[in-house]
Amino acid sequence: MKIEEKIKIPIYQEMENFESMFSKSMFSNISFLNKIIHFILKRKGKQMRPMLVFLCAKMCSRSNKISEKTYRGASVVELIHTATLVHDDVVDDSNQRRGFFSINALWKNKIAVLVGDYLLSKGLLISIENNDFDILKIISVAVREMSQGEILQIEKSRKLDITEDEYFTIIKKKTASLIAACCAIGAKSVNSYVKDVQKIHRIGELIGIAFQIKDDLFDYSRFKIGKPIGNDIKQKKITLPLIYSLNIANYKDKKWLLKAIKKSRNNKNIVKEVVQKVVDLGGVEYATKSMNMYKKKSINLLNTYPKSKYRDAMELMINYVVERKL
Repeated sequence: MKIEEKIKIPIYQEMENFESMFSKSMFSNISFLNKIIHFILKRKGKQMRPMLVFLCAKMCSRSNKISEKTYRGASVVELIHTATLVHDDVVDDSNQRRGFFSINALWKNKIAVLVGDYLLSKGLLISIENNDFDILKIISVAVREMSQGEILQIEKSRKLDITEDEYFTIIKKKTASLIAACCAIGAKSVNSYVKDVQKIHRIGELIGIAFQIKDDLFDYSRFKIGKPIGNDIKQKKITLPLIYSLNIANYKDKKWLLKAIKKSRNNKNIVKEVVQKVVDLGGVEYATKSMNMYKKKSINLLNTYPKSKYRDAMELMINYVVERKL
């Protein structure tokens, strides 16, 4: 059995119920839009974020029971996440998503941006229409942080001068903020105390940081992973493996790396050379150690909760984040 299937076992029925609710929440009365929504639903991911909502809700609930609010929270985060993926593909000029054509590749940027906007608004409206203003606040803060993180990354990629501290600020905002929000929404949906919501939010943030480092490591992989390898390098995104390599490289190697990155956009051979240089300088090894440190921190904090099948599934989730192949 795959690890993601094991994670789902204690919340299998909840995820089955969620599938139906989520699909209904996406559709409109516009046939062309529904055609695109149908395309998105057929190619959905592993739904890690709604799984986090349900696991955290079960773990934090004093009776291990959840409510309709938990389902709404899971729908909100998945709608927001899907919207950001559609927008990200436009920003990154990416033609692939999980091994399939992206929305912008099939229907062009204008349609992709509008579809992303539609999904974002659907997510926010679910909270507003049900007076879930506490959930709305959590997700709105996450959307703000994600936008700021992406803009900061673009600014730094133009100058190629990002520091390690700035890198962690960026990934906390652009990736970890939404994963942290998933965990906090799960806890909040079952009326957890403020301190519990804050603690589970921190666990989610640590998971999110490890998740993004793993994502950045994929750029230096030699295996096909469903998205273009070396894409970050082509986009001049300076991630942890490269930051470390630039910091420890001698003057000659650093000068070569910076020059190669500037020329890498349409040159696969240069990208391969950059990847190999970063591997040789120990950048991949350093980033892997950092990722595992955040994994350990998240598990240590998770283990302050009473042992249960939900906590065990959360630990499996954390291990999956750093061991996944996609």
